[in-house]
Amino acid sequence: APCAQRFLADGKAHAEYDKERAKQVMAAAGVPVGEGVMIAREEAATRHAMEPPYVAKPIAEGSSVGVFIVREDHQHPPQELLSSEWALGDEMLIERYIPGRELTCAVMGDTALGVIDIRPTESLKFYNYEAKYAPGGSVHVLPAELLPNIYLSVQTITLTAHRALGCRGVSRSDFRYDEKEIGEQVYFLEINTQPGMTGTSLVPEQAAHLGISFPDLCGWLIEDASCQR
Repeated sequence: APCAQRFLADGKAHAEYDKERAKQVMAAAGVPVGEGVMIAREEAATRHAMEPPYVAKPIAEGSSVGVFIVREDHQHPPQELLSSEWALGDEMLIERYIPGRELTCAVMGDTALGVIDIRPTESLKFYNYEAKYAPGGSVHVLPAELLPNIYLSVQTITLTAHRALGCRGVSRSDFRYDEKEIGEQVYFLEINTQPGMTGTSLVPEQAAHLGISFPDLCGWLIEDASCQR
């Protein structure tokens, strides 16, 4: 999940998950981000904040928890946001839906790793929680089958995002890429400051692609975290 520092009245920096603030940092660093707007949860449930299709997501959750894709044929916004059991915050980030391919790239230290093209199984609507963690929920194509300039662009933007947010150790950035769009723009979605380390996670797979075993990756993370910078 993305993390940005919030300065409160006491003048001290408090680290919080905040996707909108992270996007602001990215945009200021020249990272291409999609159109988005912040609104209250109740408002997001009662009116379309933008013309569908769009994506509605909590500002402080990871693993696609609480994410809704509102398509053109949806007459109403997600009514689940009005549930008395909703516990994912009272602010929602509404973003323009970007069609195309789901790409991801990690940074380890100060080096961008390989780019993965994530392809959820046909039974799943998008790269959601099940696609991330259920065995067989998605296919990971590594290296992604992209034109060399697009592949390099994803790696460059990933490294820029990592540095702009002041990340250390390992981070992973997610992108949407519509090769049918004029100019073939790659759009930054989110940065994961604590990427998953499960059997279906992406960073261990990217490290293994470079010949770095899971034990060696874990050892590197521990050693890197112990160093004073």
